[in-house]
Amino acid sequence: MENQMIFVRVATVNDIRYADEIVRETEASAIVRGSGIAKRSVESVAQKMREGRAVVAVTGSGQWVGFAYFQTYENNKFVSNSGLIVSPAFRNSGVARAIKERVFKMARRTYPEAKIISITSGAAIMKMNTSLGFEPVTFSDITHDDLFWEGCKSCVNYNILDGKKRCNCLCTAMLFDPEKHQEDTIPAETLKYFSMYLAEAN
Repeated sequence: MENQMIFVRVATVNDIRYADEIVRETEASAIVRGSGIAKRSVESVAQKMREGRAVVAVTGSGQWVGFAYFQTYENNKFVSNSGLIVSPAFRNSGVARAIKERVFKMARRTYPEAKIISITSGAAIMKMNTSLGFEPVTFSDITHDDLFWEGCKSCVNYNILDGKKRCNCLCTAMLFDPEKHQEDTIPAETLKYFSMYLAEAN
């Protein structure tokens, strides 16, 4: 990557063409890191794009750069920020944070009263979560919706989670409670080489 302009925006049906690459890179990343990244299907990624619940990062020439999405649980009581993945060629450039902030902002605006959850084993994600106001919590403090935990079944560490009756695992659970944050706390920083679309999807 040499000073390419990268656009971080709400994904649309036109971005479904990137779904195969997103799924392949998510699985490859899990293997390389030896960590518990839950596997996603191409259809599930495409569906998030159709619903306007995903963020995609692309270059001006249309090259896929990164992806993330959000999902609701328990009648919109909880919203997860999930599936953050960045193409290897664009890692350590700041794009992961730009995607994370964008998907977090979408979730906050769409479901302002929902608690936002994130489970991760990665230090970088924990750091980004903390900067956005997330706090580490026990698994009992996040959603009990079976749909949420269904996504963990493809994780290499699922046997640990299942054996612990969903009480804990190798991931850290983090929670953003809107009652503790009455104002939007997203930092208004400008990332070099990045242009962020501010308009929400209709």
